[in-house]
Amino acid sequence: MTFRERLHWLFRMAGMLFILASVAFLSAITAMRFAIQGREVVMPDVVGMNAVAAREMLQGRGLSLKVEDRTYSSLPADAVVRQSPPGNMQVKVGQFAHVILSLGPQQANIPNVHDSALRAAQIELLRRGLQVGEVSSVYLRGWNANEVIEQDPAPGKIDNVSPHVDLLVSLGPRPAAYVMPNLVGLLLPAAQAELKSAGLSVTKFALASVPGATHGAIVSQTPERGQRVDASTDIELQVAE
Repeated sequence: MTFRERLHWLFRMAGMLFILASVAFLSAITAMRFAIQGREVVMPDVVGMNAVAAREMLQGRGLSLKVEDRTYSSLPADAVVRQSPPGNMQVKVGQFAHVILSLGPQQANIPNVHDSALRAAQIELLRRGLQVGEVSSVYLRGWNANEVIEQDPAPGKIDNVSPHVDLLVSLGPRPAAYVMPNLVGLLLPAAQAELKSAGLSVTKFALASVPGATHGAIVSQTPERGQRVDASTDIELQVAE
């Protein structure tokens, strides 16, 4: 074999070795990828389960349970209220399921705040370790403004999940209502007299430069004619300069 032939043979062998090494390297990467994917499992949904049963289920999939906090809830004591990561998510083997466990319903003695003023009801609830929740209001004849008409939960001892007590409060009798008259074109004194006869008054007025309009005449009004108004309604008029 000549030197040239020997050199050519060596190059061919080096090329083959390079190709074989590349194939082996790619095969190793593929095998590692499959190995990593093979170590993934589906996180089970353990919400609502007892902590002991949840831990056993997780351990059966190579996962662990870690209690992060406890809270009052409608679930029995030691049941899982929330978990992270959530159920049905792909996770690595050895992953922790971080959970919050239930303390069970909170025992609460709800005071009777019927007929109390709203402020007094708030103070009484705070004194019992409770809070005012949603406050709704309604006009009601026979009740004073800011008086508590109804409460939820009702008075008494209950298994309470939430520390909030919702209240329905009276706004007192509904104010007398009127139909907004048409004031446009009237002079300001006449417009004020019209409103006064209906138990209303001007809240604000402004001067406006309107070509052709009579000095002191109403050129614009808010609310518009025909709208429902009462003594608390803001009435704004624009008066021609």
